[in-house]
Amino acid sequence: MSKSISRQQFLKYTASAGAAVLLTSLEGFAAERPGKKMRVAIIGCGSVSNRYIPHLQSSKLIEIVSLCDIKYERATAQNEQYKVGAATYADIDAMLAGVPFDMMVTLTDMQLHGALNKKALQAGKHVWSEKPMANTYAEGKALYDLAKSKGLRIWGAPAVVNSPQFAFMNECIQKGKLGKLATAHGQYGHTGPTWSAFFYEAGGGSMPDLGVYNMATLTGLLGPAKALMAMTSIVKPERKVDDKGTIKAVAEDNAHVLMEHANGVISHVMCGFNYFDPHGHEAGNQTLHSIQIYGDQGNMRMIGYDWETNGVVLDNQWDKPPVLMSTDKGGYEWQEGATKVGESLINQIEPRINAEHALHVLEIIEAARQSSATGMKVKLQSKFPWPMV
Repeated sequence: MSKSISRQQFLKYTASAGAAVLLTSLEGFAAERPGKKMRVAIIGCGSVSNRYIPHLQSSKLIEIVSLCDIKYERATAQNEQYKVGAATYADIDAMLAGVPFDMMVTLTDMQLHGALNKKALQAGKHVWSEKPMANTYAEGKALYDLAKSKGLRIWGAPAVVNSPQFAFMNECIQKGKLGKLATAHGQYGHTGPTWSAFFYEAGGGSMPDLGVYNMATLTGLLGPAKALMAMTSIVKPERKVDDKGTIKAVAEDNAHVLMEHANGVISHVMCGFNYFDPHGHEAGNQTLHSIQIYGDQGNMRMIGYDWETNGVVLDNQWDKPPVLMSTDKGGYEWQEGATKVGESLINQIEPRINAEHALHVLEIIEAARQSSATGMKVKLQSKFPWPMV
């Protein structure tokens, strides 16, 4: 299945003036700089940049022109290690006033994403943001509206909808291979990051760091959530981290979220920083069924994590064993989002990833915390173009 759709298909599909504005931004960039590369500035040169920088460098259509980090030595170190040849900066204002660029890639602590992304948009830059794109749904929606008003684009991780396994599962659902859908489950967890305190501070937590993947996958496959109920907790009130020593955990490190979709379908996501898993962030040999979807005529089970998949087990025959299918990753990598959307601006092709989906997931996280605090079911307002393939 194709990961992209044409301008005409997208406009017909969404039937909205807003979509026309967004696609015009794709055409506008190509018209302004025909034959030129997408100039990218990266802000945040920590561990995640070790995956983003090489992937961006692998594209013939993209050039990294700036690296920025408040710990300036990290920007210069990455510049040297990966032979980027970029300008380096210690703060975003200096970067925005420096070497011209077209798109900012935000890889900082998650609490800073909203403010940094806003500055970039105000300065006329497109944005790819690691998750989440903002700290609240209202902040994220304001960024989305700002981008539209300026003819710009903003996208938010994760890129799980790009995988061939997502496309395969979507095809099975759309073709009715599972019958009438009923329920789905997603899970992702490990024993928690140790390299930074921000995961456990206000605005952090296991949902925006981990649960966001399953939330994106399940809503992408099943459609927008209409309402949810959730319970969150802090299992370990104290954490020892490299940058601040022993700290008190403020954000949830354990969460269960029940989501209600259309046609009576219910899904469940569990995520946390207290889950023993020898694989951790090395998912190549992971055999866990991280995503499971059940209907009355079959079920599917994704092998490995949804951000690094190892195939899908399809079980829809009464008299035959389950079959492992869709094992080819097709080049998909979790860090490809910035590269793919940057190339989409050059090629004038609408990517499968869209900001409205990221906003929906952000609303889910915020609503889950509200539900846990009040013990009440919370209705959701946001939607996104669906199905995504």
